[in-house]
Amino acid sequence: MYNNKSTSLHFFLIIFVCFFAFFVNNRIVPADLMESRNLATAQEMVRTGNYLIPTMNGELRLEKPPLPTWIAAVVEQVLPDNLVAQRSVAGVFATLMVIFLFLLVRRFTKNPVPALIASIVLATSFNVIMMGRTATWDIYCHSFMLGAIYFFVTGFMRKGSQWMQFSLAGVFMGLSFLSKGPVSFYALLLPFLISYFVALRPSARGKKLPLVLMIVICLIISFWWPAYIAFFHPETGLAIANKESSSWINHNVRPSWYYWKFPAEAGIWAAFWITSLIYYFWKKKPENRKIYFFSIIWTFAALILLSVIPEKKTRYLLPLLIPGAMNISFYFYQSMQGIMARNEKIVFRINGFIIGLVALLIPAVIYFIIPDPGISSLIFILISVLSLVLAVCIFKVLFARHTIRIGSFFALVTLLMMMFESFCLIPVGDMFINDNLHSIHHLREESRVKGLPFYHPQEEPLRMELVYEANRTIRPLELNNDSILQASLPFVIVSTQPVKELFGDKHVSIEIIDTFDNNWRKVTDKRYNQNLVKEVAIIRKPN
Repeated sequence: MYNNKSTSLHFFLIIFVCFFAFFVNNRIVPADLMESRNLATAQEMVRTGNYLIPTMNGELRLEKPPLPTWIAAVVEQVLPDNLVAQRSVAGVFATLMVIFLFLLVRRFTKNPVPALIASIVLATSFNVIMMGRTATWDIYCHSFMLGAIYFFVTGFMRKGSQWMQFSLAGVFMGLSFLSKGPVSFYALLLPFLISYFVALRPSARGKKLPLVLMIVICLIISFWWPAYIAFFHPETGLAIANKESSSWINHNVRPSWYYWKFPAEAGIWAAFWITSLIYYFWKKKPENRKIYFFSIIWTFAALILLSVIPEKKTRYLLPLLIPGAMNISFYFYQSMQGIMARNEKIVFRINGFIIGLVALLIPAVIYFIIPDPGISSLIFILISVLSLVLAVCIFKVLFARHTIRIGSFFALVTLLMMMFESFCLIPVGDMFINDNLHSIHHLREESRVKGLPFYHPQEEPLRMELVYEANRTIRPLELNNDSILQASLPFVIVSTQPVKELFGDKHVSIEIIDTFDNNWRKVTDKRYNQNLVKEVAIIRKPN
């Protein structure tokens, strides 16, 4: 049903869409807390040369396996202080995840059309876009795991033992564990296995030994590093394991219904996702019925498993979007086949009308709601024209006289997302970015602090964004202990309090460098944090 020429075209389209989704304008927002922790650890690896036992701000960081940090450290070594490059690596893995979904759906359906739709839906979903353009480790573990699932399914669907396919599945499972421990095993692999064996019931005849090899390979790759830590740092490793397991129960606890708004994570596809979950039961005999049913079980199995864990964050819903993209693709593909009933057309047009209305309102939102959009008049005119043209085209294909041109509608929505990512992220970012942002990053070029140790008052909390932006270890210092203070001179102090008040009764010389505000959110935002506002000074012995 597909050939090399069509496959090349499909891959080109996927990569083209992913380029806009994950790479264009990926430095608008400064590094957040999670990115700062990850990248500060990578910086410290490069600075100290200690790759096997990661540290963050001078302390062991063993909570997460190190594979993504190693990758980030390589990028830091080759392209130092390059946030775009770090985020682009995450974009590469997001693109890889999208490609694996295309291959998986094509493997199941033997049809590239629903596979292409599913992959583009995934690439243009809100949560995936956000995670694919930030240097966080979730995208790594889920990308590797989806690769493992693809090779696992290929091994079952092909005749014979398929040692290579199951071995590759074991390798990718192990790499997923080395990226973020058991997270993807629980959130992605387990719901997949439940749905796969319930809905499709594959036969393991002749494949048991390759499956054993898959598990052995997975265990070897997964546990060599934890074993290394357990041998060299047994007490710390055990404490970290207990901390991580208890955090699933005691940290960020939310009620079981917290994820009821899960379709919103698909962004522009939210309404179609809801419809796709109902459509299977509404339509008596949809094409690819078994695979459609499998994707629905996968979706709800993942949702239930994520909901029973007390710790909840919206970014944890990322793996749910993989079967979600399959749900939407089967709905679109089925709607393209044959004649739609009147009520089907009404529902589709309502969902599509919402998207068309969004396209129509984009220029008005930028003009009336964003006080200083940070773009030229020419770019604003371009946004307005493109939004208007896309909105008109969307309404035209939705309300065509004889039928809805669903393929054209899907292409237009994809183009709308690409336009938004190309031109609208800058003005949208300006709604949230702090106009007074003055990063401690400037200290990297400050000659006066070269070679001096950095400290912060022991009683003050230290945000990891400051460590990352300064690219320095900033250790706590007991300022009330004069002997420790004098022995540490000269040094750089990073403090929330006015430095002259801190050292007013100390026998030291104070040279104020500057006051830095590393809040990337505006002062009026409820998440504006005073702990990110720091005065920096050099403390020396008196002249």
